[in-house]
Amino acid sequence: MTEPWNYRPEVTGAGVDLIGFDVEATDGKIGSVDEQSDTVGENYIVVDTGFWIFGKKVVMPAGTITRIDPQERKVFLSRTKEEIKNAPEFDADTYKDSAYRQQVGDYYGRYDQPL
Repeated sequence: MTEPWNYRPEVTGAGVDLIGFDVEATDGKIGSVDEQSDTVGENYIVVDTGFWIFGKKVVMPAGTITRIDPQERKVFLSRTKEEIKNAPEFDADTYKDSAYRQQVGDYYGRYDQPL
């Protein structure tokens, strides 16, 4: 299993400014990248889901990213819409805390799909 907060070795485009890119779950578009962190060991994107789940934002660890397409301006994830919808609640005040990152990492690590 890949460390959830690092990009998978096969993902090219890591380090590209992803803000504004569309985000695709395994079963369709879920929103767009609102924010990203490229801090070593703490790589993630914050996805604004817009109207899909009532404007909720979600933190997606870099390990959930399977592909980045800079030409199409899309980020592809290894998770379904349902898995993303049920992710730990985003809180603008605490989402950068290590306890929250642990909760998110544990959540995405529960699925049989490798990160």
